[in-house]
Amino acid sequence: MDDAVVLGKKGYSLSKTLGEGSYGKVKSAYCDRLKCNVAIKIIDKRKIPQDFLERFLPREIEALKRLQHPSIIKTYEIFETSARKVYIVMELGEKGDLLDYIKITGAMEEDIARTKFQQLASAIKYCHDLDFAHRDLKCENILLDVDLNIKLSDFGFSKSLSRDENGKTILSKTFCGSAAYAAPEVLQGIPCDPRASDIWSLGVILYTMVYALMPFDDSNVRKMISIQKQQRIPFPNSKNLTVECKDLIYRLLQPNVSQRICIDEVLKHSWLQRPEPAVPSPLPAAEEGELPQNPQE
Repeated sequence: MDDAVVLGKKGYSLSKTLGEGSYGKVKSAYCDRLKCNVAIKIIDKRKIPQDFLERFLPREIEALKRLQHPSIIKTYEIFETSARKVYIVMELGEKGDLLDYIKITGAMEEDIARTKFQQLASAIKYCHDLDFAHRDLKCENILLDVDLNIKLSDFGFSKSLSRDENGKTILSKTFCGSAAYAAPEVLQGIPCDPRASDIWSLGVILYTMVYALMPFDDSNVRKMISIQKQQRIPFPNSKNLTVECKDLIYRLLQPNVSQRICIDEVLKHSWLQRPEPAVPSPLPAAEEGELPQNPQE
């Protein structure tokens, strides 16, 4: 039975394909019951590797059932058919993902970036407080609703943290995510608390928001790690960022894990407490296509 028939019986009218990955696809649909458009992730369990089936899919489903926060994409329903297809019905990010938004609109002014970053950081605090790490934070996994509010999505690599008999977090050894957003300890295969690695990824995302550039060129990962470990973060003169914003980026992109700030410190940072909007000089809008890599000195 095809997807349209299966979903039609449950009151969903399938529409266009929003995206396709290695192990599934996401389609938009209209839900009769909710009277709105939704996104439906369709995963064929017959076509996915055993490792993904046994480890990552159950974690994603656990995360989606458990996490409920205004800045996390809402999950309405999860069901599986006898044909071993899993359907995950979620809130639709009407305005697409953050990467596409930045490509179209260019670098954000600080007051806009502050609002969006505050929403994202509050979602990460909620996850981390529940001993949950996302492990794949990147602009493509951050959706925007019709009012351009942040909606964190894609929990395929997320993990509920375990603790040993002394209550200490058991460190993660798995590489997850995209190299451009991954912390140096993850890229080097050093066992780490994945919540600290999430913080690094937040730094890459904030930098991308305010510059419409990536902070590091990942075309040579070995060279990129060397630059990261020296904490050589380029701040182009083309945009006059406030000292507070630069300081937060610097603290997020701290290569020494023991010195990197935690999510509570992120939310208390002076840049996020600024009541008045910062007015930086704008960057020209980014061209359609890939975000430019930032040239190193």
